[in-house]
Formats: sequence, structure tokens, C-alpha cells
Amino acid sequence: MPHNDVQARRNAIVLAVAMGLAGANASVVIATGALVGSVLAPSPDWATAPITAFVVGTALATMPAAWMMRLMGRKDAYRIGAGIGVVAGLLAAWSVKEALFWSFLAATMLCGAYQAFVISYRFGAADSASPAFRPRAISYVVVGGLASAIVGPQLVIFTKDLMPPFTFLPSYIGQAVVAALAIVVLGFLRFDPVPSGVGTPGEARPMREIFRSPRLRVAVVCGAISQALMNLIMTATPLAMIGCFHSTTDATLAIQWHIVGMFLPGFFTGNLITRFGVYPVMIFGLVLLALCGVVALSGLSVEHFFAALILLGLGWNFAFVGASTLVVEGLKPSERTKVQGINDLVVFVTTSVASLSAGKILANFGWGTLNVTIFPFVIAAVILVLWLIRHEKKQAMTAGE
Repeated sequence: MPHNDVQARRNAIVLAVAMGLAGANASVVIATGALVGSVLAPSPDWATAPITAFVVGTALATMPAAWMMRLMGRKDAYRIGAGIGVVAGLLAAWSVKEALFWSFLAATMLCGAYQAFVISYRFGAADSASPAFRPRAISYVVVGGLASAIVGPQLVIFTKDLMPPFTFLPSYIGQAVVAALAIVVLGFLRFDPVPSGVGTPGEARPMREIFRSPRLRVAVVCGAISQALMNLIMTATPLAMIGCFHSTTDATLAIQWHIVGMFLPGFFTGNLITRFGVYPVMIFGLVLLALCGVVALSGLSVEHFFAALILLGLGWNFAFVGASTLVVEGLKPSERTKVQGINDLVVFVTTSVASLSAGKILANFGWGTLNVTIFPFVIAAVILVLWLIRHEKKQAMTAGE
């Protein structure tokens, strides 16, 4: 392993552990946000608003987070982000106790702001890695999220009824504690100082020039589609399961298995990209997202919900990790944080729309209609990837003549 990849591997492992802890933030909000919202909200249409606030918080914080990373470095910025997570968990717990819906929305929005730092862990792992190690570095961090499939949902299951009648209040206190642990873990990161001259305004290309790249544009669109579809179905699942008379524990376990599906492939996604190429892996992920819709439409048993959410997680992993790999290709160090911030802003603005739509579609049209919406977006994303493959082949043939 090249010398620079030894440090990159260390950082990737540290970020993987931090991801496992930080993932509890998203897991707790996803598993409980709509259920708490259904109790506190003034209307059933607003039941998923806490999760929408989470996604909006992520979208609003992506550019400030990127700016902080450029200004003070990733390590300090990541630790500040985890500090926001501590405050968010405590505010959410207080909001549940006082039955304050709008305060709870503010808390989940702060949870989303924390998430804006967490989602860039994959780019932090990739920044110091060689091109050959980069897909594996991203996969390491994604694997770390597998721990969140255990930490977050189990935290909810074992704490939700510890302080009756305030269901889920202890879960948010637990989320704050886990975020505090993440601050400690992130202290072990080691990034090389930026060399003199790197990151000066004259070196970075204008954003308009960078985003002329068809590869980058397709990567951003496919990343946004895969994240938005995943969030659309995941957000509505606990409400749909409760509506089908399944238990809260079953709904939480469905989210747990979904998160396992999201992060388990991280053990080998990087190797698959290296061996087969990023485009086949992305297409495979998009096909799995479509299969999620097929399974969800075929029945309403617990097994159908579990299988659909596992497929949703698997499809997200292959499509989103592939898109993330494309985003970091060909960028100069001085361009990375800003381009990555713009990418995440686009992804989570799109996801905000999907999250807010989930509750309204479920309440007014039902679970079946919600899943049908998967198919046109998957088809559009597959067409874009196939077009990009053809476009790059034509360019290669022209260059070889």
C-alpha cells in the first residue's frame, strides 16, 4: 500500500467508527420522527414533517459545512458537527416532554444539520486516498454505517418506554450521548496540512467549467435520484406499517434491516467498482430500487415490508456509492469541498421534496401509489447512465482516430 494510503486507511477506519456512532442520529429520527409527528402534529398530513425538517436541515447546512471544512479543516468541522448533534438530541427530548411540535421540528432540523457533516465523511476518506484506493476508502465509511443499523434502532427499541408517558424521549437523550462519543472518536483523525499554494483562488476552476463535465452532472442527478427514492419509501414505511396494524417494534426492525441493506454491501462495493466499473454497479443498484417497488406492491405482510426495505437499502448503496465515486474523480484538492458541498446540496434539496411528499402521498393516495412513483425516476436514471456510457465511448473513439 502506498505511504499516502496508509494514512488514508487510518482516516477511513476512524471515519467508519464515527459513522457507526453518527448513524444513530439519522436512525433515531427516521424510526421515530413520523411516529412522534403523528402525535404532536396539528394534522395527519404533517406527520412526516419532522423527517422533512431533518432533510431540509441537511440541505441548508451542506454549503456552510463545506465552507467550515475549507476554513478550519475537516477534523475540527466534523467535531463541531457532532456537537450540533448533541444539542439536537437534547432539544428533541425536551420537545417530546413538553409536546411542542414546532420545537421538535427545530430539533430534527438540527439533527439534519449534523447529518450534513456526516454525509461528507465519505469524501473525507477519499480526499487523501490514491485513485486506486479511493472507492475502497468510500466503502470503508459506508461499512461504518452498518453499525448504525444496530446502534440506532436498538437504541430506540430499548429506550422508548423508559420514561412513561414520554415515549421516545429517552431515545433522543441516547442519541445525544452517542453524538458526544463521536466527538471523541473524530479526535483521532490525521489530515496532512494543505500544501502552500493549494486552494488558492487561481488554481480552482470556475464551478461553471467544472459542471460542464457530463460525468459529474450524471453523477449528481443519479445520486439525487437514488437518495430521494430511498428517503421517499423509508420515511413512509413506519406509518404504513402501523396503518397495516403491525407493531412499533416491527416498524423499527424494518428500518434496522433497511439500514443493514444500506451499509452491508460497503464491505465489497469498492471492490466491485474496481473490478467491473462504476457504471454497471450503479445500474445494478437502480434495478434493485425498482425491485423494491415491485415487492412493496405485492403484499402488506411484515415480510413484504422487510424485503422491500432491504432491497431499497441495497439499491441505494450501489447507486449512491457509485455516484459518489464519480463526483470525486478529476477534482483538484482546492475544488473538492465546494463541489462536494454543491453535490450534497442538490441531493438533499431533492430529498427534502421527496420526504415532504411521502406523508402527503401516503395520506391521500396510499402505500401502493407511493411505490409506483419509484419506476419513472429509476428509468430516467438508467437512461442517463447508458447515455453517459455511449457518450464516453464516442469520445474515446474520436480521440483514438
